[in-house]
Formats: sequence, structure tokens, C-alpha cells
Amino acid sequence: MSEKQHQPEHRNRPTGEAFMAFMRAGWAPRSGELPELTEAARYAAARREELSATYPGERLVVPAGGLKIRSNDTDYVFRPHSAFAHLTGLGADREPDAVLVLDPLPSGEGHEATLYFLPLADRDSEEFFADSRSGEFWVGSRPTLASASAELGLSTRHLSELPDAVAKDVGPSGLAVRVVRDADREVAATVDRVREQSGLSSAEQAQEADLALARTLSTMRLVKDDWEVEQMQEAVDATATAFDAVVEQLPEAVRRGRGERWVEGVFGLHARHAGNGVGYDSICAAGDHATTLHWIRNTGEVKDGDLLLLDAGVETDALYTADVTRTVPVSGRFTDPQRRVYEAVLEAQEAGLAAVRPGNRFKDVHAAAIEVIARHLLEWGLLPEDVTLEQTLDAEEGQFHRRWMVHGTSHHLGLDVHDCAQALREDYVEGELREGMVLTVEPGLYFKSDDLLVPEELRGIGVRIEDDVVVTADGARNLSAMLPRTVPEVEAWVRGGGRRG
Repeated sequence: MSEKQHQPEHRNRPTGEAFMAFMRAGWAPRSGELPELTEAARYAAARREELSATYPGERLVVPAGGLKIRSNDTDYVFRPHSAFAHLTGLGADREPDAVLVLDPLPSGEGHEATLYFLPLADRDSEEFFADSRSGEFWVGSRPTLASASAELGLSTRHLSELPDAVAKDVGPSGLAVRVVRDADREVAATVDRVREQSGLSSAEQAQEADLALARTLSTMRLVKDDWEVEQMQEAVDATATAFDAVVEQLPEAVRRGRGERWVEGVFGLHARHAGNGVGYDSICAAGDHATTLHWIRNTGEVKDGDLLLLDAGVETDALYTADVTRTVPVSGRFTDPQRRVYEAVLEAQEAGLAAVRPGNRFKDVHAAAIEVIARHLLEWGLLPEDVTLEQTLDAEEGQFHRRWMVHGTSHHLGLDVHDCAQALREDYVEGELREGMVLTVEPGLYFKSDDLLVPEELRGIGVRIEDDVVVTADGARNLSAMLPRTVPEVEAWVRGGGRRG
């Protein structure tokens, strides 16, 4: 549930009956027109059926999560838990404190899905005008039970009914219940109390049951359906447009000072306009900052002669995010050392992209890319003396190349930028690539300015190139292929002010 805000004692609100009556009266009737079932909801129903088949006869509780306080009485913008969004089709900032419950049918086959949430309050209630978190006066119109049911194809009930619904028929001779624990602590605590009072299972057994549910929900997202792939392409298309805008604004970023913030702002403007916002904190790293993998402070200058590494993604209103990186010369032309590093990373990425095809394992993508990275480092004389390519690639005794590329080449992508994170290793890293999987391919090289093991001309150079790829029946499709990647393409892109081709 939402974190509790502090209510200052100095705030006085009128409570007289005459005032209350005045506020409740004189409003035009609300439209009773119901929305149509959304396309997102149609696909979500199929996902619920898949989940239902995995846990026959068990009650499953999937919270959206609640509002989180940023400071004092100001909340962060709400984003529902990804498992909740995946199973309901709700995106953007909907619906704080809602809980999806899948109840097993009496026949033992299948579940009935019910959404418990706080619906739009009637205008004869104080909540309508006095509640700053849910009242229509404060946050705008919200769905009714009927409109949410029509939109999502779900049964809907008031949130106040949730505790009884969770507890009904639970026990050793009745139903077992599982909950997505990390989505909402209070809902998880409610489920724990029900288990304890019914003598259902030990705390340890309950934790294991909930962990298994989380793994299942994460694993389900490894393969995207057709609608999800469309969402991923929409996110990438919007991201590409935002990248163009950033490149166009590079002269302004140089001129204004604190240019990394200007870059962040330009991208964020386009992300918020085209979708729900950014899918993660944008990395806008110029010069030596590009050698810091997750540079999100974005406080630095953008200077002619530097490289700018931009790692950013637009999140759609349905909460699917892109994750794209381009490294560009601010002046419009790579220096010779910058070009040497860039072309090595590009070669590694091409090797990784070529490894994305059905039947290959996820880890094969990294293996293909990192072999190229390690070979270049060996040829440049950066690996320890007498270390061979085979030795540095040895997973246990080698890995010397990781000084300059410490991260993995790929991760799954979708509702989370690092999607499916709770899937088992055997399904993720060791798993076979299958049609519908969406992943990044993002090798890099990072030579810090104070690294005395590299030639001075390479110090302060950081390069990463990242694209988003969907596995197809016979190979892969690069969703972000529209963005320049080769040295001539990137240089022309910058010199052309963000115009491609």
C-alpha cells in the first residue's frame, strides 16, 4: 500500500455541514459510457491463462504496489509493478494500491481474475474533494468499478474487500496462497497473517512458494508476444527520434556549459512527449565520464574533441522500454585513437549480433563479442605479458580483459530495462534463444584517464554501442537498425545536425 504521508497540524480544512453540502451539490451527472476492451488487456488475458495452468487450485495475489514518498508530502510518479502490468494490461501511472487476485474455480481448472482497487469516489463523499492522493479534485478522474471491468475484461471489487478475499477458504484442507512479495509489503504481510492464522505453512515454506511465483512471472516474460514486440518497436522508434534531437542539440550542449544535463533534458523532453518518460536514468557521459558504466549524475561539460556516450531509452505508456547506446564525436569527427577504439567495439557488436539466432544460447552472444574485445586488447599489448587469447577467455583463471569491459554484452529487455531478472540461470544465461525474445547487444571498451596500463592516447576514451534485437524464426531483427553505427554514418549524422542518411 502507499506510504503514509505526514499531515501537518497547521493545515485547517473546513468541516462544517453547510460547506460539505455545498461541495457535494451542483455537479453535472457523469457519463455512464464504458470504454472498450483494450488490445493490451486481450493479450494480458492469455498470460493469466498461462499462469493459471502453472498453479492449479492455488490463489495468486499480484499487487501493483503503492505510492512512494519522494519528500515530505510529495510522491514519486507511480509506476505499477511489472508483473502486475504484464497480467492486467495497465500501464503509465495506474492504479496505485490495486491488487490482482487469481482465484481457482470450483472445478479446479482455471482461475477467475479479480482486480481490487480504489475506484472513483462518488461526489457525495468527502474523498471526492478532500483526499489529495485519490480525490477527483486533486488527481483527476479515475476509473469506476464498471469502467475498469470493461476496459480490462476483469471482475472488479473495492479495495476494502481484499483482506476477506485473500483469507477465504485458505488452510491446510483448503486453498494455498502465493503473493508477489516485493510488490507491496503490506499486502505481503496480509497474506502472511492469513497463512499463520490458518496454519497453512511455515514462514520458510511460504517464502519459497512466493519466490517460485516470482520466478514463474519473470520467466513468462522471456518470450514476448506479438503485441509486446510492437511495443518494443514503438519504444525504439521514439528513442531514435530523441537521439536525433540530442545530436541536433550538441552545439547548444557545448555552448551552454554543463552540457550533459542539456543532453539529458533534450532526451527526457522527447521521452515524456512520445511515451511515459525514460525507461531508466539516462547516461549522458562526455569525455572521461564515458568510462564510468552508469554515469547518471550528468553534471559534466560537453566539449569539442570529446566523445559523448548516450545510453537512454523511451518507455511507452504501456511501460515497455528501449535501451539504446550510441557514442558520437562531439566535433563530428573521431580522432585516430577514438576511431580505433570505436571500430573495435563495433566489430565486437557485429559478432554479437551475428550470434543472435534461435537455438544458440543466450551466453553465446557475449562469448562472440568478448572474443573480439579480448583479441584487440591482446593485439594492442594491454593484456598481461605471456597471456594468450585462450587464457584470458578462460572463465576461472583468466578474464584479464574485464579490466576494460567489466559488464555483460546482453540482457533481456521489456517491461524492465533488465527484464526477467528473477528467471533461473538455466532459463536465462544458459537458456536457448527463442523466437520472440528481445535482448540488447552492447559491448564496450572503457579506458579511464588514470589507467597507467594503457597508452596515454587511449586514456579517457569510453565507447559503447548498443542495439535492441528481437529473435525471429530464422535469425534476428535489429529494432534500432535505423540509427547510425559505422564511423562514416556517425560522423555524417553529427555533422548533419541529427539528420540520418
